[in-house]
Amino acid sequence: MMLEIIGLTKRFGALDVLRGVDLTLDAGRVLALVGPNGAGKTTLIKSIVGLTHPSGGEIRFQGERVHGEAYRARIGYMSQIARFPENLTAAELIAMLVDLRGATSARRDEELVERFELAPHLGKALRVLSGGTRQKVNAVLAFLFRPALLILDEPTAGLDPVSSAILKDKVLAEQGAGRSVLLTSHIMSEIEELADDVVLLSEGRVAFSGSVADLLSVTRQSRLERAVAHLMREAA
Repeated sequence: MMLEIIGLTKRFGALDVLRGVDLTLDAGRVLALVGPNGAGKTTLIKSIVGLTHPSGGEIRFQGERVHGEAYRARIGYMSQIARFPENLTAAELIAMLVDLRGATSARRDEELVERFELAPHLGKALRVLSGGTRQKVNAVLAFLFRPALLILDEPTAGLDPVSSAILKDKVLAEQGAGRSVLLTSHIMSEIEELADDVVLLSEGRVAFSGSVADLLSVTRQSRLERAVAHLMREAA
């Protein structure tokens, strides 16, 4: 099992954001995390990648309980909004991360640099890049070190249709290579295209966990968008 979350809780003051979340993700699977705004999706992702500390529960990664930060080197994280050191160029940022990781060139995956046609932009300061180009750089960094687990938060936000298709092809290729993917998206057609499994969060709790086919079956809907909407109405 690639990722296992057991009874995860997170409280900010008097506010319970995560309330006993259980989740599993096997190797070679794509799991979509869905739910209304404020359901706890971002907090859950930040807990997994170590950007916030859970109040309780347990996170296991590749069979081992998460502690410290060493495990994060095996995770590729693409945040919804890319925040970079604005004074660096894209090439300098990539070089800095490679240096920090101590990664050899043989381990790097720069396929997206070519497919996104990013070469003309690598020498430009990140502050002058368009939102779409910054998102492409964000994607390159997530895949760069061939991580065992990819966490993609609204990955196609800001991308044009051609770039979105390139990124989705890359996700499916990584799945085919046995890697695992956890993604969030408000675009249900994107989830239908990519995901094997769905977890629906509602008010910090898991309201549904299962395959896309199971979700369509239990809601008696033919399209994922309507199935998710049906569950969200029931969970409200």
